[in-house]
Amino acid sequence: MDETTTVRRRPTIRDVAAAAGVSRGTVSRVINGGHWVSPDAREAVEEAIRRTGYTANHAARSLATGRAGSLAFLLTEPQHLLFDDPTFALLLRGAAEALSQRSMTLVLLVAGTPAERANVTHFVSTGHVDGVMLISSHESDPLLEELLAAGVPTVACGIPLGHRAEVPTVSVDEIASAREMTRYLRSRGHRRIAMIAGPPDTPGGRYRLVGYRDELGDDFDPDLVATGDYSHDSGAAAMAQLLERTRDIDAVFAASDRMAAGAIATLRKAGLRVPEDIAVAGFDDSGLAATHEPPLTTMRQPWDRISDEMVGLLLDVIAGQDPGPITLPTTLVVRESA
Repeated sequence: MDETTTVRRRPTIRDVAAAAGVSRGTVSRVINGGHWVSPDAREAVEEAIRRTGYTANHAARSLATGRAGSLAFLLTEPQHLLFDDPTFALLLRGAAEALSQRSMTLVLLVAGTPAERANVTHFVSTGHVDGVMLISSHESDPLLEELLAAGVPTVACGIPLGHRAEVPTVSVDEIASAREMTRYLRSRGHRRIAMIAGPPDTPGGRYRLVGYRDELGDDFDPDLVATGDYSHDSGAAAMAQLLERTRDIDAVFAASDRMAAGAIATLRKAGLRVPEDIAVAGFDDSGLAATHEPPLTTMRQPWDRISDEMVGLLLDVIAGQDPGPITLPTTLVVRESA
């Protein structure tokens, strides 16, 4: 080699720690997404990483730690819903961004059939990912029990029915959110408020109905409740069922924006105007609500924050901590439909 040739050494955590004036342990916690770092120390480490040009050697770290450096986004629904339901795409995008900031990889897994569930359980339990973010859990689905039995670090989006105390969760306050929407509709003078609830074996399906029922109190009428599966078609069918029972309805609260849109389609076919004849409100504010005609009044979920909190919570579980549940607020967004 020519004496004038210089081989530039790859920066290490030691170099970053020296540049930031902190310990190597602090640098490691920042790189791996740990929460126990002060804002000043985190800023100093991030600046030192930029100055030194440090990049994590994931292969070496995986060999040294026994970790894959990746987390799974596990959707327990049929594959087509990943593209049909905008809420899943929002959560997926947020999780990918949160992991990218931590120099980690997102692995997308779908377990909507028994065969897919068996493949996923084997994949995650043999060390291909460090943990699982469980999306859209159903009470009757054995997948969560299989993950827990295999010792796979898991957090859930929403409160998994039947396993509330066993799994750390990130959720919105479903009951309080549904109460707020029902209270809003009543404040506008509506008295015969119907609900299109989600599947009763999902947290959103069960707890949004509870909030609606609790807010109505003695005015609750079970004949004004129909059930869908969060899809547009199910909202249309549920609205048709309600109209067959009674035309004495002046507002409808649907447990998802897609079901609200389906309900409006049925109302139009029946010659009813929204909101002049019947007000319609939804839940989610995932993009559809703002572009629908008329734009939907809805409860907005903080999608980016849900994803980010899930990633942080799962990394805490992987690190051996025992974090509690995280409950986030929703926001009432008033638009033309109600």
